[in-house]
Amino acid sequence: MATRSTIMDTNSFRAEHADGLDADTRKLTDKRSKVLGESYRLFYRKPVHLVRGEGQYLWDAAGNKYLDVYNNVASIGHCHPAVIEAVNQQMKMLNTHTRYLHERILDYSEELLATTPDAIDRAMYMCTGSEANDLAIRVARAFSGGTGIIVSQEAYHGTSDLTSGASPALGTGQPLAPTTRLVPPPDHYRVNAPDLGEWFANEIQKQIDDMKAHGIKFAGFLADSIFSSDGVLPNPPGFLQKAVDVVHANGGIFIADEVQPGFARTGDAFWGFARHGVVPDVVTTGKPMGNGIPVSGLLAKSDVLAAFSDEIPYFNTFGGNPVAMAAAQAVLKVIKEEGLQEHSRVVGAKLQAELAKLMARHEAIGDVRGAGLFIGFELVSDRSSKTPDKALALDLIEKLRDHHVLTSVAGPYGNVLKLRPPLAFQESDIDWLVGALDKSLTELGR
Repeated sequence: MATRSTIMDTNSFRAEHADGLDADTRKLTDKRSKVLGESYRLFYRKPVHLVRGEGQYLWDAAGNKYLDVYNNVASIGHCHPAVIEAVNQQMKMLNTHTRYLHERILDYSEELLATTPDAIDRAMYMCTGSEANDLAIRVARAFSGGTGIIVSQEAYHGTSDLTSGASPALGTGQPLAPTTRLVPPPDHYRVNAPDLGEWFANEIQKQIDDMKAHGIKFAGFLADSIFSSDGVLPNPPGFLQKAVDVVHANGGIFIADEVQPGFARTGDAFWGFARHGVVPDVVTTGKPMGNGIPVSGLLAKSDVLAAFSDEIPYFNTFGGNPVAMAAAQAVLKVIKEEGLQEHSRVVGAKLQAELAKLMARHEAIGDVRGAGLFIGFELVSDRSSKTPDKALALDLIEKLRDHHVLTSVAGPYGNVLKLRPPLAFQESDIDWLVGALDKSLTELGR
């Protein structure tokens, strides 16, 4: 069976595209292949050579300005001066690991835990979301005494051995762990169920029952609460509660992977899980936490974490270092002082409304859905049958690139544009994005 990957290969440069490149770009892609090997992927049939960023904008080597509608790494905006200053000042003083006392990690932990439900009262630090989710799986197994992990069918949770074994979005070339089970995504657009929450909870119970039938004890359910790799599935708010109840009733824990929906992204709440009124047992986060500085975290209920932490020492050389904590503190401060959660809610709603208006002009748009500045833009070949149109989606992102708008695709069919700009995205940018989508679809005859 041929391998496939939605998250890595759907929007990517391939060798057959090389002949269409200019000499400078071809030289870089050839050198990249030679020195980095074949596992890495570039976006776009004609890769973008970026050299500078500021806020929601990026510039390429030729000086062209782009609107970034994809990047949650630089969550509060590329090269934010507050993060640059915080990192610079701390780097001039000290950067070392967590086996010495330092105030920053303690101060930041108190600030970050203050954003979570009271029951979540412990923090641990790593460098990447993969590491955070890896540790979360270990905690789930220590707490439950089981090994079985449930994720959604197109989930992406990391690249370590444990997390890649629970990340079907990496494709069939990456085998899932025998203790991993998949549930279909809670797709309100495609699932015909009177109660999506009840339907999803039943799907989780089926997989727990399957584990039991195969002698596997259930440990936990790991989910990104906006189901971004599954195609951006945020609604209706609250549908996750019944699923979490089923998880707890079967002795497992709920791990909320907040790398994508966290840190004010959805507008409705600081954390994505809060839109659903649930209290996770463990919360993981990464990319948006440091605005480009590698830092990630695991937040947990103390009684859940104790099953692991009371028995096993944990150390991460760079996790929680003073420079990373300085960046994380700056990000949290900017989100609060610049009112970015409310900004995300208001501007995101206006953007979603304008995107929805395009449906009257373009039959190929099947659905527009989202929360705050995280929107799924689904393309279909037929609205009535909701037939996914992956080819159009891939052609569309190339056209958008020509109009200097950068984004990518998601979902099991590769037909959903994932519109997730830095939170610096402004109301004044809406015309650029919506106009580029309108022009590109028209140019494609759709």
